[in-house]
Formats: sequence, structure tokens, C-alpha cells
Amino acid sequence: MNQKVEKPTLSGQRIKTRKRDEKEKYDPSGFRDAILQGLNEAGPNLDAVYKFLDTAGSKLDYRRYGEVLFDILLAGGHLAPGGTIVDDVDTSKPLRTDVCVFSAENNLESLKGYAQLITKLIRRYKYLEKTLEDEFKKVLVFLKAFSPSERTKLATVTSILIGSGLVPSVALTSCLQDHLIKDGIALEFLLDFFKTWLMEKDAPTLWTALRKAGLEIRLMEFFPTSRRTPEIFSETFKNHGMSSLLEYLKVHQSSSVKKDLQQQVAPLLKSDAPLKEILLLLKDYQNKHSLLENELAVLVWKTLMAAVEWNKKEELVAEQALKHLKKYSALLAAFTQGAKAELALLLKIQEYCYDNMNFMKVFRKIVVVLYKTDVLSEDVILKWYKEAHSSKGKTVFLEQMKKFVEWLHNAEEESEEED
Repeated sequence: MNQKVEKPTLSGQRIKTRKRDEKEKYDPSGFRDAILQGLNEAGPNLDAVYKFLDTAGSKLDYRRYGEVLFDILLAGGHLAPGGTIVDDVDTSKPLRTDVCVFSAENNLESLKGYAQLITKLIRRYKYLEKTLEDEFKKVLVFLKAFSPSERTKLATVTSILIGSGLVPSVALTSCLQDHLIKDGIALEFLLDFFKTWLMEKDAPTLWTALRKAGLEIRLMEFFPTSRRTPEIFSETFKNHGMSSLLEYLKVHQSSSVKKDLQQQVAPLLKSDAPLKEILLLLKDYQNKHSLLENELAVLVWKTLMAAVEWNKKEELVAEQALKHLKKYSALLAAFTQGAKAELALLLKIQEYCYDNMNFMKVFRKIVVVLYKTDVLSEDVILKWYKEAHSSKGKTVFLEQMKKFVEWLHNAEEESEEED
């Protein structure tokens, strides 16, 4: 007798998803509509606007739609990629509001009001801080889509918020887009940013903010390629009434450029890179940042001497130093084509030997090596000996150089007699 085989069946309970676990549909348009309605009802009174935003934070999902919120507060509507306002299928819906930075009056007091509104909102909802940073990094890329007036207002608010520490200064690097640089928009934005900063703060705090973003030596990059010259750089700042800032920037920029160059050359020396490669880097920096020959001569010396771990024994350090300097004398020779650069280098050598006791007795030998390798000329050495030396270790070094200077004098006289 055939037994009927039972078919397997599924058993167990059907698990229902709890309502709170169901993922809400992403609906930026719905969020936008709610914010626009609230802002339009609050009107231009920013206290009423903050009261609405504060209350709405408990009902609307600021975590999820923070980007849309800041789009509206800055531009008046939800921004599409590129910087235009997002359209809606339903044409009866309002797409933007005038309660925003772009529609504010173009004066510092009105724009400070919006900056303070954003600040209060961030303090109330701390988790929005990162969203605000990302918003500025994004919106500065869209500058071309905005009108000149809107860009000026945005620069003012950006300056105030970076100045208060709410937005990191690294956001400014978003302006360094080829299309913004080419059209002069990046430079225009930067100058407006500087103007506001100087009204609220001063040059040293601006320099600190630029350094944090690594922009203190990149300001020339905001200029269109054809306008990247020291003359145009200076003229631009003067024409915008920022001569005092220009002087401050020049002094501190030079120092930062030199430090950056040293940091790039040092590993090349340690890895025994070809002289041609190091020289190319130095020349490139000289042209790019308009460094003077005497500045580079001193800089190369400092970098060369910092690249070696010197022997502690005085009798061995001389041999070590002379060998090292002979090897890299071509680098020094490249930036001592003029007498001013030669003298600057010789004074730096004197200072170095005075500050480093192990080198006190090596000074003359270093000068002789650099004379033989055409880094230092006879005329400059004699000038240094007679009148241009420093007071540091003067007696010791002049005594060391006495016989060599006499030899130079005799050689000069013999040469004159032969002529």
C-alpha cells in the first residue's frame, strides 16, 4: 500500500516590523517645504526665524537634511549640483525664500545677523557642525553660479564664521578650482573675505587662519595664471586698500616659503639625490616666490648644515664638513653670482661657526674650500676682512684668516705686476 508522503511546510511566526524600525523615505523636498513655510511665516525678524528653527529641530530631521537646511539659509533654496535652485514638479510650491544670506542687505550688520543665526543654531544642535563645514566646502565650488552681489555676501559670512572658529579655514581651498581662478572669481572672493576680516580682526589672526589651511604660501594660486607676478600681486592689494596687509603678508610669506623649501630639500640631501634635481627645485622656488639670491644662498647653507649629523670630536668634524661642502659647492655657487649674496653667505658662515663651538677652528678651512670652488670671490673675502665682518667671534676669525688674506693680497699684487 502506497503511503502518501507529506509535503514539507514552512512553520514559525511571521515577524512584523515595528513601525519605529521602518526606514523613512528620503524626502528632501518635504523637508525643504516645511523649512520654507516656517521661514516665510517668521519673516525678516531673525529672532523669530531662530525661534522657528529651534522648535522645528525637535520635529524635523536636521541630522538627515542638514545640507538642505544650510542651502536654504545661505541661498534661499535647495541647491542642485552646480549651484542652481532645485525645481519641483508642483509649480504651485514656493522654491525659495528671501530669508537668507543671498537676499539680505549687502552691509556688514545685516550679514553678521545671519552669521549669528547660524552660530546659535550650531550651538543648539552641535551635531550640525560637520554638516556646516561640508556645506561651505561645497558651496564655494559653486561660486560661478551666483551673482557678484551674492558672492560678496557669501564671502562676508564665510569670513565671520571662519573668524569665529565655526568653519575651518581649509574651506577656502574649495575656491581653487580652475574655472573660478581663470575667471577671476576666486581672487575676487578672497579679497572680499580679507576686507571683512580686517574690519573685524587684524592681519596676524588672518595669517594664522591661512596657515591652518596651508594657504599662506599659496595666495598667488588665486590669481589667473597670466597675472601671477609679484608686481600684479602687490598692485592688486594696494588697489583694494590693503597695503598694510600686503606688507605683513610679504614678511611672513617669505619666512613660510623658506621653511617649506627647506623641508623639501632636506630629504633630497639625505637620500643623496642628484645635484641637478635639487638645483631644479631651488630655481623653481626662486622664480615662483621671487626669492632673492642672497636669501637662497643663506637658505642653502642652513639646509646643507642641518642635513648632517656632525661628529662630536672637533678634530674629525673639519674633515667631515669640508667633504660635505665640496660635494654640494655647486648648489652654493648657483646662488652666489653677485657680491651681495656672497657676503650674506660669508656672514652666515661666521655666525654658524660662532654658534657651534666645534666649528670655531674650521672657519678658515671652510672659506678656503668655498674660494677654491668659486663660491666666494677674492674681493668679497677681502671686504669681509676689512670692514664687513660681524662682531660674533671677530677676534678669533680675523686671526684665523690673517695669513690667507695676506696670501690673497700678494697674489693680487703679483697679478697686477704681470699685467
